[in-house]
Amino acid sequence: MKYKDVDSYIASTEPVSHPILRELRDIILNTITDPNESISYNVPFYKFEGVHVGFAAFKNHATFGIGADVLSDERREELKKKGYQTGKETIQIKYTQEVPTEYLKLLLKEKKAKAKAKNI
Repeated sequence: MKYKDVDSYIASTEPVSHPILRELRDIILNTITDPNESISYNVPFYKFEGVHVGFAAFKNHATFGIGADVLSDERREELKKKGYQTGKETIQIKYTQEVPTEYLKLLLKEKKAKAKAKNI
């Protein structure tokens, strides 16, 4: 299925995922000034300052893609201690977990600052 926008993507996922997906979307939209919201690779993507972040729904978790430039080994270890699984560029949030809102905001702000510094 091809999604025309983020609303249709979220609506197509299992209802258990909706609160977390909406929260991830809100965190991005309220932390990054005017990101370009779109569907890329058939999942929500947010482009700003020449970089992007995104999220996707899976059976038991949502994945937040932030990038290895801000998700260091140390940060992945911190998240692991809090019960989150991570990949090199992603954070998995189980539908039974709280979204680490403040942590994601910190990572987004850092990513934006790094990208802006490169584009100056």
